[in-house]
Amino acid sequence: MESIVSELEGTLLKNRDSFSYFMLMAFEASGLIRFAVLLMLWPVIRLLDVCGMRDAGRKLTIFVATAGVRVSEIKSVARAVLPKFYMDDIDMEAWRVFSSYEKRVVVTKTPRVMVERFVKEHLRADEVIGSELVVNRFGFATGFVKADIGSLSDSVTKLYEDEQPSLGLGRQQTGTSFLSLCKEQSHPPFINNQKHDHQLIRPLPVIFHDGRLVKRPTPSTALLILLWIPFGIILAIIRILVGLMLPMSAIPKVARLFGGKVIVKGKPPPPASTSNSGVLFVCTHRTLMDPVVLSSVLQRQIPAVTYSISRLSEILSPIPTVRLTRIRHVDAEKIKKELSKGDLVVCPEGTTCREPFLLRFSALFAELTDRIVPVAMNYRVGFFHATTARGWKAMDPIFFFMNPIPVYEVTFLNQLPHEATCSSGKSPHDVANYVQRILAAALGFECTNFTRKDKYRVLAGNDGIVSNTSTGGHIKKLARAFKEVASASKPFIQ
Repeated sequence: MESIVSELEGTLLKNRDSFSYFMLMAFEASGLIRFAVLLMLWPVIRLLDVCGMRDAGRKLTIFVATAGVRVSEIKSVARAVLPKFYMDDIDMEAWRVFSSYEKRVVVTKTPRVMVERFVKEHLRADEVIGSELVVNRFGFATGFVKADIGSLSDSVTKLYEDEQPSLGLGRQQTGTSFLSLCKEQSHPPFINNQKHDHQLIRPLPVIFHDGRLVKRPTPSTALLILLWIPFGIILAIIRILVGLMLPMSAIPKVARLFGGKVIVKGKPPPPASTSNSGVLFVCTHRTLMDPVVLSSVLQRQIPAVTYSISRLSEILSPIPTVRLTRIRHVDAEKIKKELSKGDLVVCPEGTTCREPFLLRFSALFAELTDRIVPVAMNYRVGFFHATTARGWKAMDPIFFFMNPIPVYEVTFLNQLPHEATCSSGKSPHDVANYVQRILAAALGFECTNFTRKDKYRVLAGNDGIVSNTSTGGHIKKLARAFKEVASASKPFIQ
């Protein structure tokens, strides 16, 4: 069997410095104080690296980032937050070489618990060799590692016993010890002479992603974030208060004065008349702000259908909200009643998705009206994500408004023609599939068959209602569905 052993940092990942990933761990697993302390120690860690004491600098980084943190929380961050940032840092040419071998082993200088899920599920590695965090009997990390970094080559030797790996990938200048155990060696940069070869097979994409930070916190970015937070909090409070006090028609003009921006494409329909029931605006779900932004664009309050949002978010909402129960016939009656009064906003995905994918659409909306207007919503922020699966959802609007220049894009599509609705004989699932596809096409996104429960089981280990639900089956489901995800043109609802 042809086998390959590859270094992670600086080879499969472009960046050889893993400090920013520990900054992510500190922020997401512990909070702002540990994040700031680790950043203040960066000059010391850097000095140790320059003086040839990289192992000492790495151990100091690991200690500050993980000491006293529950190992379950470290695993949660490794599952929900880190994969997105690792994926953005992949060297695709190194991946092309790595993925062409039958047996794939990754060697890392980062604690194995931080990288194992990403490396196995997204890079399809068979084994991960890294240092092990020491965990006390109460389930907290001590900040120390069991094995010295230099013993990783011994682990490679034990794994292969009398066999030699066919190829070793690693940086030549570091003198990585495990490379000498391989029959052949290859060093970055890797050059692909066969055009489009690596497009035939790619790493499993990151569809679900959690955590508050938008950018990988390199030392300079982390410092900028820390300096901005006090101003961001004040700005968020001002923006929220102004939004609550002003009429909906004035919000778009005033928002620009405070750094916000809304880009509108397409032509919105006129308000509902007494002779017709209301229009059902079917939106993609990016943040809790979707219905609010839509109402501000239409310059009138449009009630929004909600499920499982915090009471604080409902209190702060400048538009009426209609809380669903997930009991189908009860929710159907609620939506019909609201449509009889006027327009209504619904997000059939049932939860937000940050990445360029659309989750499966619930078909309930298609059964209740033929006046359906699809609206493609998207947003851009600089520092903080406005959604969370693991954290306190009540903070979502505050984090959104803490961004220096939050930008929303609202694209109105044409109202569904009669032949595309249930009145023409189409099933609700067919209608929902069709709406999902045209919204995905408008945004350049891809359709998936994943649901709200899939998201929460992957990111938070529960179904969004109760905890202690295993994530393993849903990670495997992501892998099995990779080929389906790549095709946005196929219907996914079953």
